[in-house]
Amino acid sequence: MTLHPAQPEEALALEFLGTTSAGGNCPNAYRTNRGTYVVQGYRVTDAHALRQLRERGLPDTETAVEIPVGLLKFFPQEG
Repeated sequence: MTLHPAQPEEALALEFLGTTSAGGNCPNAYRTNRGTYVVQGYRVTDAHALRQLRERGLPDTETAVEIPVGLLKFFPQEG
């Protein structure tokens, strides 16, 4: 499956899975109708981390977010 915002297969629908926030705002985990996941977290702005991400191929059209380990419990275990 190729994911690219310029070529969506269908409108993206989100199903809320959970949050580690006491107020329910951020970070959040979602399952999509495309068989993928979306995470809402704090945008990585640290220059050193961004340099590492770009060296690994992060394109200008993408960003990275940081989430707490606790958010992973909302994702189903595959296998």
